[in-house]
Amino acid sequence: MSQDNSDAKAGHWAKTKGLMIIVMVIWFIFSFVVHSFAMSLNEISFLGFPLGYYMAAQGSLAVFVVLIWFSNWRQDNIDEEFGFSDR
Repeated sequence: MSQDNSDAKAGHWAKTKGLMIIVMVIWFIFSFVVHSFAMSLNEISFLGFPLGYYMAAQGSLAVFVVLIWFSNWRQDNIDEEFGFSDR
């Protein structure tokens, strides 16, 4: 194994690990933290619904879809940057 390939793998893994940590933190916030404040969020209205209900029923799901798109888009960029892309 050449040194360049080893450096590329290490850099690729460092950026992938950073992306994974960011995605997991955002996922945790919208899975647990936002819902733990649902009672206080219900004092705010969004589109005619209490915000706590909206975040549980729709908001978190929308964030998860965007989060999946973002993580895939960013991982493709990381793969291309280090030469591991299949394109």
